[in-house]
Amino acid sequence: MNTPAEVAANYIKIGIGKVKLPLGRMFVLALMAGAFIALAGVGASTAASTIEGLSAARMVSACVFPAGLAMVLLAGSELFTGNALLVIPLLERQVTVVDILRNWVVVYIGNLVGSLAVAAVAAYSHLPGSFGGALAQAAMNTAAVKCSLSFGDAFLRGIACNFLVCIAVWIAFAAKDVVGKVAGLYLPIMLFVVCGFEHSVANMLYIPFGLFIKSMPAYAGIAGSMDLSSLTWGGFASNLIPVTLGNIVGGLIVGIVYWYCYLKGKKEA
Repeated sequence: MNTPAEVAANYIKIGIGKVKLPLGRMFVLALMAGAFIALAGVGASTAASTIEGLSAARMVSACVFPAGLAMVLLAGSELFTGNALLVIPLLERQVTVVDILRNWVVVYIGNLVGSLAVAAVAAYSHLPGSFGGALAQAAMNTAAVKCSLSFGDAFLRGIACNFLVCIAVWIAFAAKDVVGKVAGLYLPIMLFVVCGFEHSVANMLYIPFGLFIKSMPAYAGIAGSMDLSSLTWGGFASNLIPVTLGNIVGGLIVGIVYWYCYLKGKKEA
């Protein structure tokens, strides 16, 4: 495996390659990453929808969701949250702030489009009717809970989430084979789901999925029996903004710490 110092050094080249991607290719790869994370979210929700105990349901969901990051890293794509590590080549003066902001904006939009596409396909294919409507109920409840979080709670959960996501990416880069990469990323991702932390790209699936279901007459009976007052497109924005900001902070912490520990002053030395 690569040592942490080798991972840090390797990421400089990786980061340069990310920011230098042509915009069209960057967007398409970001769309793929959004779809990968969204598909993992649909799978996690489906697997947990009939589990009665909330903690058991979350654990089942957590066991499935790491498939999303596995696809992102192994199939090749651009994920906004992982790209917070671009602070490493920035601190090494190999890329600029403009380079990073360009990447973040394009990748964020691509992730959103990919996630919304999967949310629409899953909702309008009548998948939420699975298990007697249990998936529809679970999806709307999850979305409503996320939309009801305060700005502070969403922001702090976003920090913790992307700290773990970037650690998962870091460990995956340490491995030199497919099995090692999947094993390395699995536990940190499982941990953030179990803890209930907030991931902006995952929420691009979870909340629109709930919104699409809420708008469908086929599930009006289920929706009418639930408090979904917070589940609106405005509620989606009120969740996504603080979670995104928290994700950025969490990722920057990981990148800055490892740059300081393994790269700072190395050239001078």
